[in-house]
Amino acid sequence: MMKESASYRVFSAFNYIALGLLALVTCYPFYFILIYSLSDPALVVGNPSFLLPRDFSLVNYIEIFKKNDLTGPVTISLGRTVFGTLLTLIGCAMLAFGLTKKATPLRKPMYITVVMTMYINAGLIPNYILMYELNLLNTFWIYIIPGMINAFFLVLIKTYFEQLPPELEEAAIMEGASYFTVFWRIALPLSKPIMATITIFAAVGQWNNWMDNLLYNTRQELMTLQLMLLRFLQSQSYSLRDAALLQAAQDTLAITPTSLRMSITVLVVIPVFLVYPFLQRYFVKGIMIGAVKG
Repeated sequence: MMKESASYRVFSAFNYIALGLLALVTCYPFYFILIYSLSDPALVVGNPSFLLPRDFSLVNYIEIFKKNDLTGPVTISLGRTVFGTLLTLIGCAMLAFGLTKKATPLRKPMYITVVMTMYINAGLIPNYILMYELNLLNTFWIYIIPGMINAFFLVLIKTYFEQLPPELEEAAIMEGASYFTVFWRIALPLSKPIMATITIFAAVGQWNNWMDNLLYNTRQELMTLQLMLLRFLQSQSYSLRDAALLQAAQDTLAITPTSLRMSITVLVVIPVFLVYPFLQRYFVKGIMIGAVKG
């Protein structure tokens, strides 16, 4: 092994310190939110702890679960995340694969039309009318079907497919394989990095989305976790918005709007933190390879 020079060791040490500080700056905000949510609300009002929870307490989470039946909203949010992500992967991958084939009729106009949706939006009223005409209002499928084709995902997957060795497809077709067999047996297995990347994007988008619930779905049993927690937070904030009343009753308050915000943030973010580590090793490779050429 070559002996490292003093300048190289100094450079490496500087890199480790800089990256360590960057990681700390990136991760600390969530850590602060976590310890704030686990502290006694009465003790952190105006004087939060920055290292450890102050008088460890679960009162914030108890309050949220006590006043809200989370079973239904959690089920809806998990269901839309799982099914929405799966169908988005299938829809975008199949369309992207078809658009890479010269035999596909009008493939260039179709591709341009889909990409244009990244820059041109019809607006809220036309979208609402479209959902009404498709009978998707107040149904679970309003969370799934409109997002099955995403222009950004389509561009990434199509670019990745175009970089696969064409000899593999040619050999399979010579053996009698159909396009669907090539897609299912060859293209998809070789596209794990970009598919994992799209899975992260799609799953996070589905899990965090509440606007479609607010606009298109009024059925209580189809409410998502995010919208339910948002309404709970708003109701608590409104009940405590009088500053004079808050100051007078501060010593007797069990919770505060800020502590509720912190706790709700933790509840919403934790599922993403649990999924991301399993797909992280594919993420950088997939996003780089899929974006090399457009």
